[in-house]
Amino acid sequence: MRVTVFRRLMAEEFGTTRAEMLAADHVFGGLGGRTVEQALADGISAKEIWRAVCAEFEVPAERR
Repeated sequence: MRVTVFRRLMAEEFGTTRAEMLAADHVFGGLGGRTVEQALADGISAKEIWRAVCAEFEVPAERR
């Protein structure tokens, strides 16, 4: 998954502003205690990050 697709999915699921705030501020246990931005900077794939976001916020399967 490309980062641009990941960011689009985040915006569609949470709204643009909230998606940006979650990416910058929310620490995910599924990402080793990183934020989305930290995980991306550390080279974790966008697909893996999206899976962690979906698990954390219980995104329904049809929107994953």
